[in-house]
Amino acid sequence: MAETKNIKTALVSVFHKDGLDELLAKLNEEGVKFLSTGGTQKFIESLGYECEKVEEVTTYPSILGGRVKTLHPKIFGGILARRDNEGDQEQMKEYKIPSIDLVIVDLYPFEQTVASGASDADIIEKIDIGGISLIRAGAKNFKDVVIVPSKTEYGVLLDILKKKGAETDIEDRKMFAERAFGVSSHYDTAIHAWFAK
Repeated sequence: MAETKNIKTALVSVFHKDGLDELLAKLNEEGVKFLSTGGTQKFIESLGYECEKVEEVTTYPSILGGRVKTLHPKIFGGILARRDNEGDQEQMKEYKIPSIDLVIVDLYPFEQTVASGASDADIIEKIDIGGISLIRAGAKNFKDVVIVPSKTEYGVLLDILKKKGAETDIEDRKMFAERAFGVSSHYDTAIHAWFAK
């Protein structure tokens, strides 16, 4: 008795764009709306797809040198809202929060930056905040949301889309959530190891 959910809106905010175009093409073909930030938004539009800016939803620009872009109740509300919870749905209407059904995100390359011998200041800037928060939010609400936490999962989602269209079962979403917490756990372990050295 798989609980099927339709993907209507995708938030895409990635550091690595390679391999993303095929996934975006399939999502676009399925009529999925795109929402994005900065470089990813420009990349999506360069492929000829419409893409709403996160700033248009939040009415806030990217601030503090890009440190704060997606961290906003209209974005996190759209991911974390329980679709079967009347109170959540009423608040979404009240505060004009759009539903976000799919989150495609990856993290700043922290380990590669450390390995490159970069300065402490550069390494600290590669500690992802928005990305890791989006991953955790999407994974927490796997009942309603698909979370794609790294480019290694692009192909996995693409296979599902080819088989089922823009629909996922609860098993699909739980599998992505498990992988998402694996990604966040590995990432935090690497950051902890750097601080502890």
